[in-house]
Amino acid sequence: MQYFQALQIGQARIRDAVALLKRYTGNALPAIALRENRGSGRGWEPVGEENLYSIVEGEHGLIICLCDAEGNAKAIASWYSREEAEGIAARMRADSIQEYTGRVRLPV
Repeated sequence: MQYFQALQIGQARIRDAVALLKRYTGNALPAIALRENRGSGRGWEPVGEENLYSIVEGEHGLIICLCDAEGNAKAIASWYSREEAEGIAARMRADSIQEYTGRVRLPV
């Protein structure tokens, strides 16, 4: 896939993820739109369509993110206490959003 085409698809997916995360947190920022496809020689691909939640420990508290099945963060909301983050996660689980338990790739 060409870079520009992959970027457009990835940006649409992160817009959807940001809108979804905002429903639970009230605020959210876009994160990663592209992932590198190292094995196939095809260059860049858009992040996946899946929206899985994850809680990541950061410098000033916890970050809640929506990521794809490979752990690429598409939307992030930050700094929450453990109690706040668990409450948000419980609402997401109640709406059938699954948890991602692997290593999350956050934007640098």
